[in-house]
Amino acid sequence: MNYGALTEQFLLYLAAERGLSVNYREGVRRSLSRFAHWCTERSLEPADITEPLLAEYRLDLHNSGLMPSSCRIAMVHLRRFFRYLCSSQIIPSNPAELVEGGRPGMKVPETLAASQVNALLESIDPQEIPLGARDRAMLEMLYSSGLRVSELISLRPEQVDWDEMFLRVLGKGQKTRYVPLGGMAATALRHYMQHARSKLVHSGRRATTLFLSVRGTALTRERIRQIIKERARTIGLPENVYPHIMRHSFATHLLENGADLRVIQDMLGHADLATTQIYTHVEKKRLVSLHRHFHPRGKITAAPPEPPQES
Repeated sequence: MNYGALTEQFLLYLAAERGLSVNYREGVRRSLSRFAHWCTERSLEPADITEPLLAEYRLDLHNSGLMPSSCRIAMVHLRRFFRYLCSSQIIPSNPAELVEGGRPGMKVPETLAASQVNALLESIDPQEIPLGARDRAMLEMLYSSGLRVSELISLRPEQVDWDEMFLRVLGKGQKTRYVPLGGMAATALRHYMQHARSKLVHSGRRATTLFLSVRGTALTRERIRQIIKERARTIGLPENVYPHIMRHSFATHLLENGADLRVIQDMLGHADLATTQIYTHVEKKRLVSLHRHFHPRGKITAAPPEPPQES
């Protein structure tokens, strides 16, 4: 079988057997397409691939200017692909078993201060029908419930539980979780649904998602990114305001105010607590800053002393 057919077979396996999301599968498709092109240039069949060849491919990815995190993800996809080929007896052994993608550096997520989030939200007039009401509700929900942008754009009206004030969210891997809908987010969402959403529904076009574009279709992640950047720019917030920064801010502000890390993990839909622990780095950085600012002997006035040496 050629790479194209094997890729489609593997993607079907990821969907049917592993329940992985469309976005994840599209990322896998891109990774395998790039690898197939590399192999075709060298006349390499799947059974020809060896560990040294995969190491060479990883180096080529790095030299092509691909970000280290993207190189790592591409190699993760290849490891899963070759594991599948081996388990399906399409190839005799797995050449990617010992190939590493390189551990990513621990990157502290960017966040907005609570005052910046408040300024951004308050700058959007919900009485501006329909776009002001829509955008205010969207941003309130991103911040109130810590949604991924993919979860926001796929959200349907029936996923809102008005009695319990919860959202039923379909996250990564088609896993359902329940997240609270904050009071201000609920007010903004109710206003949007009562006064603005119907203005965006086009006659003869079925509108199933909660948030709609001016064409009456589901919003795209790129359009939401543009909306947030435009809204942030009008009040002078930094250029790097993007949808996921609202999710990072949601988690960080919960942690700062005493929320348990495992509760935050559940609300974010993280399978592993280690993923959520990245936010503790933000809190540690904030505590150091507060100590240096407020403690009478916390300010740095000279170079820090060398650590003591044990004799």
